[in-house]
Amino acid sequence: MSRAERRPRRREPAGRTRAGATRPAPPRAIARSGGSVEGAALAAIVLLASLGVVMIYSASAPLALDATLSPYFTRHVAAIALAVGVAAIAARIPIRFWRGAALALWTLCVLLLVATLVAGVDVNGARRWLELPGLAFRFQPAEIAKWATLLALAAVLSRRRPRTPQLRDVALPAALAAIPAALLLLQPDLGNAVLVLLGAGLMLFVAGTPLRFLVAGVLAGTTVFLLYVGRNAYALARWTGFLNPWETAQGPGFQLVQSFAAFGHGGLFGVGLGDSRQKLFYLPEAHTDFILSVVAEELGLVGVLVVLGAFAALLVAGTRIAMRARDPFALLAAFGMTSLLTVPAAVNAAVVTGMLPTKGLPLPFLSYGRTSLVVCFAAVGVLLGAARATRPARHVAGAERRGVLAMGRVR
Repeated sequence: MSRAERRPRRREPAGRTRAGATRPAPPRAIARSGGSVEGAALAAIVLLASLGVVMIYSASAPLALDATLSPYFTRHVAAIALAVGVAAIAARIPIRFWRGAALALWTLCVLLLVATLVAGVDVNGARRWLELPGLAFRFQPAEIAKWATLLALAAVLSRRRPRTPQLRDVALPAALAAIPAALLLLQPDLGNAVLVLLGAGLMLFVAGTPLRFLVAGVLAGTTVFLLYVGRNAYALARWTGFLNPWETAQGPGFQLVQSFAAFGHGGLFGVGLGDSRQKLFYLPEAHTDFILSVVAEELGLVGVLVVLGAFAALLVAGTRIAMRARDPFALLAAFGMTSLLTVPAAVNAAVVTGMLPTKGLPLPFLSYGRTSLVVCFAAVGVLLGAARATRPARHVAGAERRGVLAMGRVR
C-alpha cells in the first residue's frame, strides 16, 4: 500500500464537499426542519381557533340574553370538533389523491353553485345558502368552491407546459376561476367572487405565467368589477359608505363608523374581555364579519396584533412548506391553501379598519360560520399533507427572478 493510500482521509466540514458545494442535509435534519415548519403552522392555527372560541362566546352573548350559552357558541364549538376531524382525515390522504380528484371536486362545487341559484335559501336579499332537504342543515357552497377551485388550478398548472406559455396554456386555468366567480356574482356575492379571482391570479403568478397575461387578466377583471358596481345599487352603496363613512353614518357608512368606534374604545390594551359596548347591537354582525372589531375593543391593539401576527406566521410557514414540496402539484396546492387561509384574513382586516369597502367576508378561524370553519380546516389538512412531501435536496434551480415557484423548475 502506498503512502498516499495509507494517509487518513481528511474529514470534510459538515455541510460542505471538497468543491465547496453544499451537501444535502441528513434525513434527520430534514425531518426536524420540516417538523418545525409544521409545528409553527399548527401553533398559529391553534392560537387563532382558540381565540375564536373565546371571542364567539363574547360577541354572541348579547344575542341570547335569556340563555346560559348562546346557540351560536354551541354551534361554533360543534363545528370546530367536526373541522378538526376533517383536517385530520385530509392530512392523512396522500397528496396525489387530491391531484386526481381536484377537477371532479371543482365540477361538484360548480353544480352546487348552480343548485344554489335554482333552489337556494334567500337571506338578506342574497341566495347563498343551500339547505339539505329534511335535515334543516344549511351550508354555503361558495366556501367549498374557493377551496376546490384552488385545488383544480394546482392540478392544471402542475402539468408540464412549454417553456414559453401561450394564451391557450392559460385559457383553462382562467376558465376554472371565471366560471365559479360568475356564478357567485349571480347570487350576488361580490366578495367571494373577487377572492376566487384573486386566488387564481396568485396561483398563476407563482406558476410563472407571463406578466402580459396577468396584466390582461387584471384589466379584464377590473372592467367587470366596475360594471358590476355601477349596475348594482347595493355594491355602489358600499363604496359610498367606504368613501364617506362619517357623512353616511346613518346609512351605508354605519358599519364602518361603528367599527372605528370599537377600535377607538379599545385603545392599546382593550376594555376587558366581555366588556365590549359596540357588540350590544351597535356593531352589525359582530360575531361574523366584524369579529376583529370586537377583538380590538376588548383586547386592544395588542390583541389585534396577536391575531395578525398569527396569520403572518401561518403565511410564512405555509410558504416554506410549499417551497419544500417534492412535486409541482404539492408545491402549488400548499401555496393555494396558504393563500386561502391568509388572503381573506388580510381583506377582512382591511375592511374593518376602513381600507377596503365593507364586504361580507368572515375572518378565518375566528368568525362564526360553520361552512367557512370546516373548509379552513380542510385546507389545513391539505397543507399538512403537502408538508410531508419535503425534499431531501435542492428543490428549485434556475427559477425566474420573480418566482422561485415557477413551474417547470422543480426537480
